[in-house]
Amino acid sequence: MERAAISVIKDKKVYEFEVAEYPHHDHERCNISVFQNGQLVAGFKPDNHEYLHLCSNPGNIDEEVLHLLADQLENHHL
Repeated sequence: MERAAISVIKDKKVYEFEVAEYPHHDHERCNISVFQNGQLVAGFKPDNHEYLHLCSNPGNIDEEVLHLLADQLENHHL
C-alpha cells in the first residue's frame, strides 16, 4: 500500500507522518494507518459520515496532534 506524506503543526513544531489507507478493511479495524519514522504510531477509522475516529495510538502521539491530522485527512482524502 502506498503511503502519503503529511505534516501537522502544533505550537510551532512540525510533526511528519506517513499515512496509508486500507479501504477494504471491515469496520472492526483501523482503515487508516499512521506511521512516523517507519513505525506504526496510530490508526483511524471512518464513521458512516466519513469522519475519522482514533482507533489506536500505540505511539502515544499527543491527541491534539492526532485531531489536527484527522482534520487534514478528512479535508484532503488520501
